[in-house]
Amino acid sequence: MKIGDKLKGTITGIKPYGAFVQLENQMTGLIHISEIKPGYIDNIYKTLTIGQDVLVQVLDVDEFTQKASLSMRTLEEEHHQIPHRHRFSSNRHKTGFKPLKEKMPEWIKESMAFLQNETP
Repeated sequence: MKIGDKLKGTITGIKPYGAFVQLENQMTGLIHISEIKPGYIDNIYKTLTIGQDVLVQVLDVDEFTQKASLSMRTLEEEHHQIPHRHRFSSNRHKTGFKPLKEKMPEWIKESMAFLQNETP
């Protein structure tokens, strides 16, 4: 198991600060209340139930204790796409660094002329 893995598990315990999960690989983990879903959760007991099957993503693994920090929120946020707003810009034109490349020789020439005039 590594950070970023998506695993199935079952809720085995619920506390005011989070839910304990028995993962399919027999490790246990904790979903902190802030990682259950986006937004505020006023009552965790209304959101999750013991025995509920969940899909979680691994945030961190403590290899010494064999326990994991888990998140359901990150998986939910993957499904939400931010709509692309049209802005009046040239982001559709794939120019990249081309304008800089074209202007660079001119800028170097101007800088060299300035430096030559400034040196005593």
